[in-house]
Amino acid sequence: MFKILGKELLAPNIYQMEIEAPRVAHAAKPGQFIILRLDEEGERVPLTIADYDTDRGSVTIVIQTVGYSTSKLCEMNPGESIADFAGPLGQPSEFVHEPIEQLREKRILFVAGGVGTALQPTLLWTTSSSKGIVRADVIIGAKNRDTLIFVEQMKAVAGNVYIATDDGSAGFKGMVTALLCDLIDNQGKQYDEVIAIGPMIMMKFVALTTLKYGIKTIVSLNTLMVDGTGMCGACRVTVGGKTRFTCVDGPEFDGHQVDFDEAMRRQGMYRTIESRKAH
Repeated sequence: MFKILGKELLAPNIYQMEIEAPRVAHAAKPGQFIILRLDEEGERVPLTIADYDTDRGSVTIVIQTVGYSTSKLCEMNPGESIADFAGPLGQPSEFVHEPIEQLREKRILFVAGGVGTALQPTLLWTTSSSKGIVRADVIIGAKNRDTLIFVEQMKAVAGNVYIATDDGSAGFKGMVTALLCDLIDNQGKQYDEVIAIGPMIMMKFVALTTLKYGIKTIVSLNTLMVDGTGMCGACRVTVGGKTRFTCVDGPEFDGHQVDFDEAMRRQGMYRTIESRKAH
């Protein structure tokens, strides 16, 4: 059993939880994920590792209540335990392996949306605080001011933080792609690489936008995963015309090579079943 050490409401229907999992915490790297089960009868839920603390032996996850299992998880409180917490799974971010000198020369832009924003502070810390990089910028996208998360954490480690909200209640009014174009076309910004993490549709259009500028783009896919070992095939995606498995080959891939339309179709396969179970 894995005890819940802390719980915090970040925004409507979005919670942060700290889970006691020493082995996972000591092995985790930025970009990886875990799969949890609430009980022996529960479904396997993949969640990105938002942060980890080796001293406390804990792993931080961020959950949005989008289905039956995530809703049940968010109803739990500190002191309660979940049955399974497997990880770390997947491949670490490529930043973990890049030479420091090479990273220092890059002009990097992180584009974060929704719960995907939770992963960005850890990646930023990896590329900024520990590596001495000062040119990493961030775009955070949200529906409105109330759904923004991790803004202050971003500002603590990023060069510049830009906000885009659908209704204009904070920062730029419009999609993250429109703000990205504005930064490049009107504000003279130049980037060597873009890291996009968020809803599948957001990552698709970020990749389409950066393609026209010729900017390398990495996306972290949150496609359906079941066993986390590549055996079930539920998380397969097409990248560069080849079948890849998100849970073992990813979750990070070249955004310009991903077949997003296929990935989104697969992602929606079980929504009807999940909706019936929730009710």
